Amino acid sequence: MSTGTLYLVPTPLDHGCDSQAPLPDVLPLGTLRIAAGLTHWISENARSTRAFLKRVDAELPLAQPIQAQQVTELPRAVHKKGDHASGFDARPLLAPALQGHDLGLVSEAGMPAVADPGSSVVRAAHALGIPVVPLVGPVSILLALAASGLNGQSFAFVGYLPQDAAARTARIRELEALALRTRQTQLFIETPYRNQALLQALAHTLAPTTWLAVGAGLTLPDARIVGMRVSDWRRRLADEPPQARALPAIHAIGP
Repeated sequence: MSTGTLYLVPTPLDHGCDSQAPLPDVLPLGTLRIAAGLTHWISENARSTRAFLKRVDAELPLAQPIQAQQVTELPRAVHKKGDHASGFDARPLLAPALQGHDLGLVSEAGMPAVADPGSSVVRAAHALGIPVVPLVGPVSILLALAASGLNGQSFAFVGYLPQDAAARTARIRELEALALRTRQTQLFIETPYRNQALLQALAHTLAPTTWLAVGAGLTLPDARIVGMRVSDWRRRLADEPPQARALPAIHAIGP
């Protein structure tokens, strides 16, 4: 029996948003075709995976009805702690591939295993000799970086900043010092409803000459990407307080 393939299937960046981008606008036909042909999945969240498959089915018929699709979730405790460093053994999740079935790995938004769970599954696939094929689709970090005006030759994604105000301020200063010393762009995210507080903290903490770029709602019709020096951000926020829209956002800083 031949071994199946593990496909890394990107999903739209509009998870949890009020509006959605048309699927063919953000995923190429080749990705949609493979996704429509799969019947076995490993996911961050089974419910969001089935919602994604419903959107795929509207473009291309699924190989099996959504109710018949086999969707296995990564353990919540594993991916919330970061499955890249948890020591989690994902090999049992890949049993269908060893039985000859192709598998799709998905997260709730964007590319699995990039700023999202899934690396433990990919690592296990390599250990078991299962082919791994990444498919084309949106990666929010790279979209934001490309549109930031900052260094795209050297960059780091550092995840979430601390929620505690004092710890967050210390972390912002640490990242700014690193960016200015190495000229390496620093990218980070926040839960959408905390974006306003983070933006205010960045404007208050960073040096006036530091460049700050924010990409929110990427790939959506109301996407906005703004990059300017912190001194300009301060004037902008004083004149136009940010609107209370909870959109996923990537923040980037650098010299």
